[in-house]
Formats: sequence, C-alpha cells, structure tokens
Amino acid sequence: MERKTAVGGPGAARLVVDPSQYAAIYAVGDVHGCLDALLELEARICEDAVAIDGDKLIVMLGDYVDRGPKSAAVLYHLIGSPPTGFDRVCLRGNHDDAFLAFLDGDPAGDWVLDHGAVDTFLSYGVDIRGDAAPARHPLREAVRDAVPSSHVEFLRELPVLLSVGTDVFAHAGVRPGRPLAEQTDEDLMWIRRSFLDLGPGLPVRVFHGHTPMRAAHVGPDRVSLDTHCYRTGRLTAARLLDGNVTILSVGGGADPAG
Repeated sequence: MERKTAVGGPGAARLVVDPSQYAAIYAVGDVHGCLDALLELEARICEDAVAIDGDKLIVMLGDYVDRGPKSAAVLYHLIGSPPTGFDRVCLRGNHDDAFLAFLDGDPAGDWVLDHGAVDTFLSYGVDIRGDAAPARHPLREAVRDAVPSSHVEFLRELPVLLSVGTDVFAHAGVRPGRPLAEQTDEDLMWIRRSFLDLGPGLPVRVFHGHTPMRAAHVGPDRVSLDTHCYRTGRLTAARLLDGNVTILSVGGGADPAG
C-alpha cells in the first residue's frame, strides 16, 4: 500500500492500492459513535466474505465521533486489529478532523461544540450536559486529559483519500473536475453541494459518506453510504467485487439501497 502526502505542502496522507491486491473491498459509512451497529455490520461483512477467496479490505469512510453514544469505544475498536482475513483503512471525516483541531487548541475545532461533541466528551467521562456555555480553556484541558494519547495519534495519522484504480474513497467526496493530486484536505472531508450536484467530474467512481440519506445511493460515478446511523440505527456498507457494488446494511428496517 503506497502512502503519499498532499501535493504542494503538508497535509494528511493519501493512500494508493493496486486493484489486484484485494479480492473484495467493503466501504463503511459514517459510524458517529454507534459501536453496536458497527460490530453488527462487521459480523455481516465477515459472513458475506466467507465465499470470497483472497484478501479483503474494509475501508472506513470517517466520522467515528460525535452524536452517537460510544465515540471513545469506536476509536478503541478501530485502533485494534481488523476482523480475521481483512485489512482495514480508516479515513478521516470532518467530525474527526474538527475533534482533533479542538484537542490541538485550534479555534476552528470549536465547531464540534455545536455538532455533537457533547456526546463525544461524555463517552470519555466529561459531562457538559446542562452547561449552556462552558468555558473553552478548562473544557479543552479536561477533554485533553480524558482522551488517551493513542486516540489522538490515531486521529492525527488518518489519511483523507484512498485510490484503488478508478475507484476512490473519501469522506465527503471530491471537488468536481479537480485532479485527485490537487484535491485539498478540506475538499475531501468537507465538500457537499457541488459534488452532489455535479459528481466528481473525473473518470473515477467515488465512495463517500458525509451527507445523510434515507438509504444508500449507488450510481455510476458515486456511491453514498451515510444512512444517519445515530438517528436511524442503520449502518451501511458497500461491497466492491469485480467492479460491481452490493449494499449491506444493518438496523433501521429501511430499504438497503436507493
């Protein structure tokens, strides 16, 4: 697995995998602290993969923290070994990026305070429920003390892009028409409307999360896998096998694809 840094200066890593390396790839949508759904989906993936010969890869599309109840436990789980017979790549989502910025003292990281961080902090034992305006510095210090260094390291090392031939994996999508080598970290983790409206504008198919949908969307140039797990209970993966996409979903009781 080739690891590259961003073109033009410092940035999160981008990974490149030879398409022949894995017999099947499973991309998993936004987890948002829903450990139980993640474990159930992993079991489903393992069951599905039994009949597939060769190495398999699980690609986590980011947003492991915020909103759901078990962000800390999700990170503990992802830091550990993947299921037997699989490799695992975890990409960085915008919530993971903002949480890391909050821990680093970057004012941009305060965004998480209005976007589900109360649940993340609580999963580490820091309870700010009922506090309408917590003082930033003491709160940051309390959270820093509570979050294990292994979790911070994990977040810091997360890549933002995985390319496997003409299939690419990113949390949010890509800037339409911009070559992959020129995509910024912000593009890959935060883009929404222009990508959804125009598609990648490149000869690639993008597997992404970030934008919640009632059910997964499978199209010729993008596969969308955020099914709002923390609200619906439904967590979704896409299996990529011989160029074909199959949706696997657990929880929620809704149609698995749309």
